[in-house]
Amino acid sequence: MSGQVQNGLELVDRDTGIPLSESVFRSLCHALRAGIYRPGDRLREEEVAQRLKVSRTPVREALGRLMAKGLVEPAGGRGLIVRSLDMAEVLELYAMREILEGAAARLAAQHASPPEIDALRDLEQSFEAHLDDATEMARLNRVLHDTIVRAARNRYLDIALQELQDGISLLGPTTFSVGGRPSTAAEEHRALIEAIAARDADRAERLARSHIQEALRSRLRLMQGR
Repeated sequence: MSGQVQNGLELVDRDTGIPLSESVFRSLCHALRAGIYRPGDRLREEEVAQRLKVSRTPVREALGRLMAKGLVEPAGGRGLIVRSLDMAEVLELYAMREILEGAAARLAAQHASPPEIDALRDLEQSFEAHLDDATEMARLNRVLHDTIVRAARNRYLDIALQELQDGISLLGPTTFSVGGRPSTAAEEHRALIEAIAARDADRAERLARSHIQEALRSRLRLMQGR
Protein backbone atom coordinates (compact mmCIF):
# COMPACT_ATOMS: atom_id res chain seq x y z
CA MET A 1 0.00 0.00 0.00
CA SER A 2 1.21 3.48 -0.72
CA GLY A 3 -0.42 5.32 2.16
CA GLN A 4 -1.93 7.83 -0.29
CA VAL A 5 -5.69 8.15 -0.07
CA GLN A 6 -8.14 8.75 -2.93
CA ASN A 7 -11.84 9.18 -2.09
CA GLY A 8 -11.30 7.35 1.20
CA LEU A 9 -9.39 4.41 -0.35
CA GLU A 10 -5.68 3.81 0.05
CA LEU A 11 -4.13 3.83 -3.41
CA VAL A 12 -2.13 0.76 -4.40
CA ASP A 13 1.65 0.95 -4.71
CA ARG A 14 2.89 -0.68 -7.91
CA ASP A 15 6.54 -0.73 -6.76
CA THR A 16 6.26 -3.19 -3.85
CA GLY A 17 6.43 -6.40 -5.88
CA ILE A 18 3.03 -7.41 -4.50
CA PRO A 19 0.57 -8.60 -7.19
CA LEU A 20 -1.82 -5.81 -8.14
CA SER A 21 -4.89 -7.88 -7.26
CA GLU A 22 -3.47 -8.47 -3.77
CA SER A 23 -2.89 -4.74 -3.29
CA VAL A 24 -6.46 -4.01 -4.41
CA PHE A 25 -7.77 -6.71 -2.06
CA ARG A 26 -5.87 -5.19 0.86
CA SER A 27 -7.14 -1.72 0.02
CA LEU A 28 -10.73 -2.93 -0.04
CA CYS A 29 -10.31 -4.85 3.23
CA HIS A 30 -8.91 -1.69 4.83
CA ALA A 31 -11.86 0.29 3.49
CA LEU A 32 -14.31 -2.21 4.97
CA ARG A 33 -12.60 -2.17 8.35
CA ALA A 34 -12.42 1.62 8.36
CA GLY A 35 -16.12 1.93 7.58
CA ILE A 36 -15.58 3.53 4.16
CA TYR A 37 -17.75 0.74 2.79
CA ARG A 38 -20.63 -0.32 5.05
CA PRO A 39 -23.18 -3.13 5.00
CA GLY A 40 -25.58 -2.56 2.11
CA ASP A 41 -23.14 -0.42 0.11
CA ARG A 42 -22.74 -1.38 -3.54
CA LEU A 43 -19.36 -2.20 -5.08
CA ARG A 44 -18.95 -1.96 -8.84
CA GLU A 45 -15.80 -3.00 -10.67
CA GLU A 46 -15.59 0.13 -12.79
CA GLU A 47 -16.10 2.51 -9.87
CA VAL A 48 -13.53 0.76 -7.66
CA ALA A 49 -11.04 0.66 -10.53
CA GLN A 50 -11.45 4.40 -11.09
CA ARG A 51 -11.06 5.19 -7.40
CA LEU A 52 -7.90 3.07 -7.11
CA LYS A 53 -6.57 4.08 -10.55
CA VAL A 54 -6.14 0.48 -11.72
CA SER A 55 -7.69 -1.68 -14.46
CA ARG A 56 -10.82 -3.72 -13.85
CA THR A 57 -9.05 -7.11 -13.93
CA PRO A 58 -7.31 -6.89 -10.51
CA VAL A 59 -10.48 -5.37 -9.07
CA ARG A 60 -12.52 -8.32 -10.38
CA GLU A 61 -10.06 -10.74 -8.77
CA ALA A 62 -10.10 -8.86 -5.47
CA LEU A 63 -13.90 -8.72 -5.39
CA GLY A 64 -13.98 -12.46 -6.05
CA ARG A 65 -11.83 -13.01 -2.97
CA LEU A 66 -14.09 -10.78 -0.88
CA MET A 67 -17.10 -12.80 -2.04
CA ALA A 68 -15.33 -16.08 -1.21
CA LYS A 69 -14.70 -14.75 2.30
CA GLY A 70 -18.37 -13.92 2.69
CA LEU A 71 -17.81 -10.16 2.93
CA VAL A 72 -19.78 -9.20 -0.19
CA GLU A 73 -22.60 -10.85 -2.13
CA PRO A 74 -24.26 -10.47 -5.56
CA ALA A 75 -26.75 -7.62 -5.89
CA GLY A 76 -29.13 -8.91 -8.55
CA GLY A 77 -26.88 -8.37 -11.55
CA ARG A 78 -25.92 -4.86 -10.46
CA GLY A 79 -22.53 -5.55 -8.95
CA LEU A 80 -21.95 -6.64 -5.38
CA ILE A 81 -23.06 -5.32 -2.00
CA VAL A 82 -21.38 -5.46 1.37
CA ARG A 83 -23.09 -8.15 3.45
CA SER A 84 -24.99 -7.57 6.66
CA LEU A 85 -24.70 -10.09 9.49
CA ASP A 86 -27.81 -11.76 10.81
CA MET A 87 -28.50 -12.14 14.54
CA ALA A 88 -26.95 -15.60 14.82
CA GLU A 89 -23.74 -14.40 13.13
CA VAL A 90 -23.53 -11.37 15.41
CA LEU A 91 -23.83 -13.55 18.52
CA GLU A 92 -21.20 -15.97 17.20
CA LEU A 93 -18.86 -13.08 16.36
CA TYR A 94 -19.11 -11.50 19.80
CA ALA A 95 -18.62 -14.88 21.48
CA MET A 96 -15.27 -15.20 19.70
CA ARG A 97 -14.38 -11.56 20.39
CA GLU A 98 -14.95 -12.14 24.09
CA ILE A 99 -12.64 -15.17 24.14
CA LEU A 100 -9.87 -13.69 21.98
CA GLU A 101 -9.83 -10.18 23.43
CA GLY A 102 -9.91 -11.62 26.92
CA ALA A 103 -6.84 -13.68 26.05
CA ALA A 104 -5.15 -10.62 24.54
CA ALA A 105 -5.72 -8.61 27.73
CA ARG A 106 -4.36 -11.45 29.88
CA LEU A 107 -1.20 -11.70 27.79
CA ALA A 108 -0.81 -7.92 27.62
CA ALA A 109 -0.84 -7.80 31.44
CA GLN A 110 2.11 -10.19 31.33
CA HIS A 111 4.08 -8.66 28.47
CA ALA A 112 3.17 -4.99 27.86
CA SER A 113 6.10 -2.60 28.06
CA PRO A 114 5.86 0.70 29.99
CA PRO A 115 5.72 2.70 26.71
CA GLU A 116 2.83 0.54 25.52
CA ILE A 117 0.95 1.14 28.76
CA ASP A 118 1.59 4.87 28.39
CA ALA A 119 0.28 4.68 24.83
CA LEU A 120 -2.90 2.96 26.05
CA ARG A 121 -3.47 5.70 28.61
CA ASP A 122 -2.92 8.38 25.96
CA LEU A 123 -5.40 6.68 23.64
CA GLU A 124 -7.97 6.50 26.40
CA GLN A 125 -7.54 10.22 27.12
CA SER A 126 -8.08 10.96 23.43
CA PHE A 127 -11.14 8.72 23.44
CA GLU A 128 -12.63 10.67 26.36
CA ALA A 129 -11.87 13.95 24.59
CA HIS A 130 -14.16 12.87 21.71
CA LEU A 131 -17.22 11.57 23.53
CA ASP A 132 -19.42 13.61 21.18
CA ASP A 133 -17.87 12.13 18.00
CA ALA A 134 -18.92 8.52 17.48
CA THR A 135 -16.79 8.07 14.35
CA GLU A 136 -13.59 9.25 16.03
CA MET A 137 -14.35 7.18 19.12
CA ALA A 138 -14.71 4.10 16.92
CA ARG A 139 -11.34 4.80 15.29
CA LEU A 140 -9.58 5.37 18.62
CA ASN A 141 -11.23 2.27 20.05
CA ARG A 142 -9.80 0.18 17.19
CA VAL A 143 -6.33 1.59 17.77
CA LEU A 144 -6.58 0.98 21.53
CA HIS A 145 -7.61 -2.64 21.07
CA ASP A 146 -4.94 -3.17 18.40
CA THR A 147 -2.35 -1.82 20.87
CA ILE A 148 -3.45 -4.36 23.48
CA VAL A 149 -3.16 -7.15 20.91
CA ARG A 150 0.36 -6.07 19.94
CA ALA A 151 1.32 -5.92 23.62
CA ALA A 152 0.15 -9.52 24.02
CA ARG A 153 3.18 -10.70 21.99
CA ASN A 154 1.41 -13.67 20.41
CA ARG A 155 1.45 -13.90 16.62
CA TYR A 156 -1.23 -16.60 16.47
CA LEU A 157 -3.64 -14.58 18.57
CA ASP A 158 -2.88 -11.58 16.36
CA ILE A 159 -3.72 -13.59 13.22
CA ALA A 160 -6.98 -14.86 14.74
CA LEU A 161 -8.08 -11.36 15.73
CA GLN A 162 -7.11 -9.92 12.35
CA GLU A 163 -9.33 -12.55 10.71
CA LEU A 164 -12.14 -11.59 13.08
CA GLN A 165 -11.86 -7.98 11.92
CA ASP A 166 -13.44 -9.04 8.63
CA GLY A 167 -16.63 -9.96 10.45
CA ILE A 168 -16.49 -6.88 12.65
CA SER A 169 -16.43 -4.73 9.51
CA LEU A 170 -19.89 -6.11 8.62
CA LEU A 171 -21.52 -5.05 11.88
CA GLY A 172 -22.65 -1.65 10.63
CA PRO A 173 -22.96 1.54 12.73
CA THR A 174 -20.71 1.91 15.74
CA THR A 175 -22.17 1.10 19.16
CA PHE A 176 -20.86 4.47 20.34
CA SER A 177 -24.00 5.96 18.82
CA VAL A 178 -26.03 4.23 21.55
CA GLY A 179 -26.98 6.56 24.38
CA GLY A 180 -24.69 6.22 27.39
CA ARG A 181 -22.29 3.79 25.72
CA PRO A 182 -19.38 6.24 25.22
CA SER A 183 -19.04 7.10 28.91
CA THR A 184 -19.41 3.50 30.11
CA ALA A 185 -16.90 2.33 27.49
CA ALA A 186 -14.44 4.94 28.73
CA GLU A 187 -14.82 3.64 32.29
CA GLU A 188 -14.29 0.07 31.08
CA HIS A 189 -11.18 1.10 29.14
CA ARG A 190 -9.67 2.85 32.16
CA ALA A 191 -10.21 -0.14 34.44
CA LEU A 192 -8.79 -2.52 31.84
CA ILE A 193 -5.68 -0.43 31.25
CA GLU A 194 -5.00 -0.16 34.96
CA ALA A 195 -5.33 -3.94 35.35
CA ILE A 196 -2.78 -4.38 32.55
CA ALA A 197 -0.49 -1.82 34.19
CA ALA A 198 -0.81 -3.65 37.54
CA ARG A 199 0.15 -6.95 35.83
CA ASP A 200 -3.10 -8.46 37.08
CA ALA A 201 -3.73 -10.96 34.29
CA ASP A 202 -6.87 -12.49 35.82
CA ARG A 203 -8.52 -9.11 36.30
CA ALA A 204 -7.46 -7.87 32.86
CA GLU A 205 -9.02 -10.88 31.15
CA ARG A 206 -12.20 -10.59 33.21
CA LEU A 207 -12.57 -6.87 32.43
CA ALA A 208 -11.86 -7.36 28.72
CA ARG A 209 -14.52 -10.05 28.48
CA SER A 210 -17.00 -7.87 30.37
CA HIS A 211 -16.17 -4.99 28.01
CA ILE A 212 -17.10 -7.12 24.98
CA GLN A 213 -20.28 -8.33 26.70
CA GLU A 214 -21.34 -4.70 27.21
CA ALA A 215 -20.50 -3.92 23.60
CA LEU A 216 -22.76 -6.80 22.54
CA ARG A 217 -25.62 -5.42 24.62
CA SER A 218 -25.27 -2.09 22.84
CA ARG A 219 -25.06 -3.84 19.46
CA LEU A 220 -28.30 -5.69 20.14
CA ARG A 221 -29.98 -2.41 21.12
CA LEU A 222 -28.86 -0.94 17.80
CA MET A 223 -30.19 -3.91 15.88
CA GLN A 224 -33.52 -3.70 17.70
CA GLY A 225 -33.80 0.02 16.98
CA ARG A 226 -33.69 1.06 20.63
